[in-house]
Amino acid sequence: MRFVLIHGGFHGAWCWTRTIPELERRGHQAVAIDMPGHGERVHDESTFATRLEAITSVVQPGDVLVGHSGGGFDITIAADAVPELVGHVVYLAAAVPREGRTYPEALTQRDGDVDSNLAVDEVTGMLKYLQFEDGGMRWANAEDAWAFFYHDCDEATARWAFDHLCPEKVGDTATTPVFVPRFWEADLPRSFIVCLQDRSQPRWLADLNARRLGVDALEIDASHSPFLSRPGELAELLIHATTTVPVGPLIPT
Repeated sequence: MRFVLIHGGFHGAWCWTRTIPELERRGHQAVAIDMPGHGERVHDESTFATRLEAITSVVQPGDVLVGHSGGGFDITIAADAVPELVGHVVYLAAAVPREGRTYPEALTQRDGDVDSNLAVDEVTGMLKYLQFEDGGMRWANAEDAWAFFYHDCDEATARWAFDHLCPEKVGDTATTPVFVPRFWEADLPRSFIVCLQDRSQPRWLADLNARRLGVDALEIDASHSPFLSRPGELAELLIHATTTVPVGPLIPT
């Protein structure tokens, strides 16, 4: 199998450095890409269109799309564009779009009633660690990033990761409603992985996303960043995920 690995906010393809060899060691191929505005493409404009092109330009028939955190939006939009090329979609502690809603609404909505939304910071508690500048946000210091994203990593790994984090620009991805009708209709093979020590995605949201995907959540005893702290275990779980099947229907809204 071939895994296409999509990072989340602030990160880049670099975050999969430890996981790719573990997948290859188990006989599979893997490619990680920088989304526009991140990693080696930090100066590129990040929009839904440019992010979609970044994935569809590399995806091949039968690929497994893996999206971490905010990358769950990206793999869903890509799967909507080219469902015929996708063999499986795996959501790793990831966001799942709500049809016709924005990213913040999908992140904060507890149920089908949009009026029940929480504030974004009530969900993640992340905003107090960030500095806001030039239409974007960045992590203020390594210690906070270590505690929030990488608390089960050693200090050297956490500081290396912090040094690679980039600012997250607020573009159309924060304000534009998402419509992915072909994704819901395609009913693709799919999985959701919950990180049991996650300090970024609360368990209620992980369980809700798994339920909306119609799957039983798979578990890894790790922080929000198992690609760094548990790469071998994560590789095993990603491979296993491709053998699972949904237990219920997709719930678009």
